[in-house]
Amino acid sequence: MVADDVEALRRVGLDDRDVLDVVQVVAYYAYANRIADGLGVRLEPWFDPEA
Repeated sequence: MVADDVEALRRVGLDDRDVLDVVQVVAYYAYANRIADGLGVRLEPWFDPEA
């Protein structure tokens, strides 16, 4: 992410708090996915990524 990315978010109406919220959610999911991958967590049987 670079300054131009933040500016693009501001142009569509996000303020600094909104940007912070987006960054925190994205960072959390990236973290959680890396932990799951590292531990070898498998997808639930009902989840079909090809569907």
